[in-house]
Amino acid sequence: MQTDIFLSYNGRTLIIDAKYYTSSMAANFDKRTIHSNNQYQILSYVLNHDRYHSGTTDGMLLYAKTDEEISPNGQMKWRDGNTIYYRTLDLNCEFSQIKEQLDGIVSEIFRCG
Repeated sequence: MQTDIFLSYNGRTLIIDAKYYTSSMAANFDKRTIHSNNQYQILSYVLNHDRYHSGTTDGMLLYAKTDEEISPNGQMKWRDGNTIYYRTLDLNCEFSQIKEQLDGIVSEIFRCG
């Protein structure tokens, strides 16, 4: 298994795994959730990178925006301090706007800019 994107800044690391599905959210008893196999995959990347449980490595599942009403946008903090983020990227726009979205995500996570 290999990550899609690996960013480091100021002693922190963000591992991003990009996903595209016709339906970015899974349906479970009429409730919309993140695909569990994606959660396990990104958590595996994070925990394998942060072997000493320092909490300095976070992960993100980055989904391409679909026509669905609900899009992944949230986060989950693990007991060692690692955070798994869920974000959606709108690819149906000019590249400059896609770049702006990505810059915003990086600024938010690394608290820079």
